[in-house]
Amino acid sequence: MTVTQTKPIELHYWPTPNGWKISIMLEELGVPYDLKLVNIGAGDQFKPEFLAIAPNNRMPAIVDPEGPGGEPISVFESGAILQYLGRKFGKFYPTDERARVKVEEWLMWQMGGFGPMLGQNHHFRIYAPEKIPYAMDRYLNETHRLYGVLNKQLEGRDYVADEYSIADMAIIGWAKGWERQGMEIEKDFPNVNRWLAALMERPAVQRGLAVGKEEREKLNLAADKNAQSVLFGQRAS
Repeated sequence: MTVTQTKPIELHYWPTPNGWKISIMLEELGVPYDLKLVNIGAGDQFKPEFLAIAPNNRMPAIVDPEGPGGEPISVFESGAILQYLGRKFGKFYPTDERARVKVEEWLMWQMGGFGPMLGQNHHFRIYAPEKIPYAMDRYLNETHRLYGVLNKQLEGRDYVADEYSIADMAIIGWAKGWERQGMEIEKDFPNVNRWLAALMERPAVQRGLAVGKEEREKLNLAADKNAQSVLFGQRAS
């Protein structure tokens, strides 16, 4: 069944690996969307209007004005958004249960491991005010292990599951930062290198990664202490 989107989906977004998941998916689907930038370095994620749709004060989030039953729906958490869009439009998320499980396994792998561990790698290698060797080694080693898992899965296959899916979209934004993560994928993970190069040739991936690029380039997080305070100095209220 083909679903036609007549009203744009609101994409609440900042150009990060988690944000790119959704901009790539929307570009792959070819559905209309309105970009609502959430400047995480300036604290936009704590504004009441954003918290109303994303109570964890993390982007991305979407508002679909044509949700179930024709009524608006908001969705937060990037994995949940990918699943919602995949179900709604019937693309990149299989309906066959066995095929769907394969996609969900790798989506959850990214959500539970590949994203969080690589994020900690970034933090302790690049942003932490104090270089803590134990933390740096711990997350560098875990990053290396996770790339090894992905490399093994991609042996003899083009995508992490049977076909190109939301699982690939979830992983690519993190994997393309391999240099900042201290990895050498050409040498150590040739299957990942091949997969990444192929996906980066997809026009929709290129468009999705370009969304908000100018804004990302304005924010030098490694040097902006105010932005670091906003992102890394949060306390529960």
